[in-house]
Amino acid sequence: MNGKADPRAEGEVTTRTRLERGRGALGPALELVHTGRAPTRAVLTAELGVTRATAGAVAAELEALGLIRIDAKPSAAAGSQGRPSHRLAVAEEGPVALAAQVHADGFRAALVGLGGSIVATAPGCEAVDADPARVLGSVVDAGARLLRDTGRRCVGAGLAVPSAVAQPEGTALNPLHVAWPAGARVSEIFAGCVRDAGIAGPAFAGNDVNLAALAEHRHGAGRGARDLLCVATGHRGVGGALVLDGRLHTGSSGLALEVGHLTVNSEGRPCYCGSRGCLDVETDPLAFLTAAGREPGPEGLLVQARELLRGGYDDPSVRSAAEALIDRLGLGLAGLVNILNPDRIILGGLHRALLEADPERLRAVVADRSLWGRSGGVPILACTLDHNSLVGAAELAWQPVLDDPLGALGQG
Repeated sequence: MNGKADPRAEGEVTTRTRLERGRGALGPALELVHTGRAPTRAVLTAELGVTRATAGAVAAELEALGLIRIDAKPSAAAGSQGRPSHRLAVAEEGPVALAAQVHADGFRAALVGLGGSIVATAPGCEAVDADPARVLGSVVDAGARLLRDTGRRCVGAGLAVPSAVAQPEGTALNPLHVAWPAGARVSEIFAGCVRDAGIAGPAFAGNDVNLAALAEHRHGAGRGARDLLCVATGHRGVGGALVLDGRLHTGSSGLALEVGHLTVNSEGRPCYCGSRGCLDVETDPLAFLTAAGREPGPEGLLVQARELLRGGYDDPSVRSAAEALIDRLGLGLAGLVNILNPDRIILGGLHRALLEADPERLRAVVADRSLWGRSGGVPILACTLDHNSLVGAAELAWQPVLDDPLGALGQG
C-alpha cells in the first residue's frame, strides 16, 4: 500500500454521489415544475441549491420519464442579453391521474395531468344512489372509459366526497347530503372499484373542500400563501380547509376544520349536528334560495343559486338575501381569522359568488368582527380553478409520483 488514492475509484464515488444527489432531487424538481415555480432550468438550479450540471441531469431524467419537456432553444425576450435558460414545462402527453368527485347533485370523473390540467372529463350524473359501492363503481367505470379513449397512462386515482373522511380507516363519517350510511368505508370501496376496473396505481379518498384547498394552493388563488384558509359552500352545506406550509392540516385523524358548524345566527335554522344557526345551514345554496323566496329547481341548488345571484342582484329580495348571507359568512370568517390567523382566505362555491357580488361588504364585516380590525386585515379572494375538488383529488394520486418519481413509475 503506498497510501495514494486510486483516481478511478475516486471518480466512481464522485459519479455515484452525483447520481444519488440528482435522483434525490427528482421529486422536489418535479414538484417545482408541477406547481409552476420552476419555469426555467436556471430557476430550478437556484431552487434546488445544486449545480447547473446536476439540475440539467435531473431535468433530463424527468423528461426521459415522460413527465416534463425541455425547450433547449427558447426565444429570447425583447431587450434581453445572453442566451436564455432552457424552459421547463409539464409534458402535455404525459401520464394522468383519474379524479372522481361525488356531491349532492351528482358525480363526475376526469383525467388530470401534471400542472393541474384537466385532460378529459366524463358527463356527470345527476342522481346519487344511497349505496356508495354502486355510485363509486359508476364513476370509476366512467373514468376507465376516458382512459381507454385517450390511451393515457394512469398513475393512480383520487376521490373527493362531501364528508369528513377519517384516517387511516378512510371512512366517510357524515355524508349527509348524499344519503350514504355514516361510516361508509369509501377509501376501501373506491380502491376496490379502481382495482376491479384494471386501473393501475394506488387509490385515495378525501374531503372535497380539503382537496379544493390543496388544488388552489398549488395551482390557483392560494399559490404562494403560507397559511391558507379555504371556505366553500359546495352543493349543500359548508366546508373549510387549512393549508400550512404547503400541506393540508387535517388534524389527528383527518377531521379538522369542520367550519360548517360554527354558529353565526343563534336564532337560525336547526342544523343536522343538533345545534342551530350554523354556517352549514345559514350560508349554503339552499339557505340563499329560501331567503330569496325561490323554490329549488331541477338544475341543482348551486347552479340555481349562482345564476340567481349573478343575474338578479337588482331584485330587492335577492339583494336582501345576499346581504344576510354575506353578514353571516363574514361573522364566521372573522371567528376563524381570530383562531387561525391565516395570511389569505379563498372562497369557493356560492361564497365565491357572494364575494364577487359585494366584496367590500364581506371584507368590512370580517375586519369589524376580527380582533385586529382593519389593521390586521387578511386578503379574501375568490377561488380561480374550475373543478378544483377534482384537481385536488388528482393531487392525491400524483403525490407518490412527486415524492419518488422513479419508484412510483416502477423504474427505481
